[in-house]
Amino acid sequence: MRVERDRVWGFQDLMRLLRRKNEGSMKDLMGKRVCGLAIAVVAIAVVLRAPLRAEQISLDALVTPSTTILKDGRPLTFAVHGFIEFKSLAELFPYIDSQTKRWQLDELQRQDLVRDLLRRGIESRIVSMNDERSLEAVITHTSDELRQAIARVTEPVPRGYAEAFLAVREKWKHSLNCWSASPSISGRVLSNWYPIEEGIQLFGATYDSTEHFWQAIKYHPDTTVADLTELIGLLEHKEWNSWLARLVGDPTLYLPNAYAVEFLRHNLAPERLRWFSDELGRQRLQASDHARRIQQRGSVPFRFSAYEEKVLWGDLADLFHLVYAFSPPDDPIRRSLTERHFDAVYLGDCRMGFISEDFRSLMLEIWKVKYLQMPRFREVISTIPIEIRLEHFLNDGDSPDIPIPIYVGYLNQIRGLARSKNN
Repeated sequence: MRVERDRVWGFQDLMRLLRRKNEGSMKDLMGKRVCGLAIAVVAIAVVLRAPLRAEQISLDALVTPSTTILKDGRPLTFAVHGFIEFKSLAELFPYIDSQTKRWQLDELQRQDLVRDLLRRGIESRIVSMNDERSLEAVITHTSDELRQAIARVTEPVPRGYAEAFLAVREKWKHSLNCWSASPSISGRVLSNWYPIEEGIQLFGATYDSTEHFWQAIKYHPDTTVADLTELIGLLEHKEWNSWLARLVGDPTLYLPNAYAVEFLRHNLAPERLRWFSDELGRQRLQASDHARRIQQRGSVPFRFSAYEEKVLWGDLADLFHLVYAFSPPDDPIRRSLTERHFDAVYLGDCRMGFISEDFRSLMLEIWKVKYLQMPRFREVISTIPIEIRLEHFLNDGDSPDIPIPIYVGYLNQIRGLARSKNN
């Protein structure tokens, strides 16, 4: 089954069509026997046949495993662990089955894994970063209607299928997804990507957003662009297949760190390493530039967008820190990373492990500045009703430096502090 999102046409589309260069002036159009009345008739016809909004997704279509949802003519994918993508829930099921057979698991472990992956996949399918129609279909129907729709499914589904859908509905009917492209203004403001026009003062420097700070401090003050280029070169010349196989083959390593391992698999690919190198070159940086300093606000604000902070600076730093964390103690790559200070996060006199409570708790400290000391942001977060839980869900992605459950816990905690008159 395919669910298509219609192209919505209106007067603006018609006017753009009429303004194309090869159509000439209105006089030319008249010369081509296209009169004003005909244009008006066409315009009215276009508007009358256009849907007022994109085609909705029916509940029956959403819960049918074989359904592929289309947007702008392309399949709308969803993911497990951020990087393993699917076009339909029917594609997800064989993946789940393959994972249960990858390792020697007892029955209880196998059931837990199936339940976890099924829930992740269904939530990613419903809470899409690119299309709200699936979430709308779930939220605007009752739990009984959802059960009835699932009961009408004739295709095979795994045990716990209905329960996973119902759990996702229960979670999101009273939640706000706080991220940079949220349809809610409050949701966007509560994203670390939200640009702060006046800048934010954190630990002796000014940053364009809390995202800029969070990614910048993953680089030691002495680390230069030349250091990064050299490290990328070292990673490009290392054979990673056996290194990754060690992580994937051990369930005690892979299962608690699935997102981190898939992140490493994605970013250690040759084409991805070349992208990092090319992107650093595209930024017109000097080899002597210090990576942390250039991410701080200079004479010109927003030298790097929040997107660049995450996808270039953040992913590159995470890659170096995670390679260090998951490499055996005697791996020479650890020495190279240590020499360039990717063995920890350094802030002032503090040395914090990249995957540590000390580092992740720093997020709460910088939010105390944004949401308690900056009145405009305090007002936004404190006026969100306490009945609405603040959430953060992006394609089942996670963050090894601050796992999503902890991030979300801090977000709700800082809202409580902002609402309190004692802070």
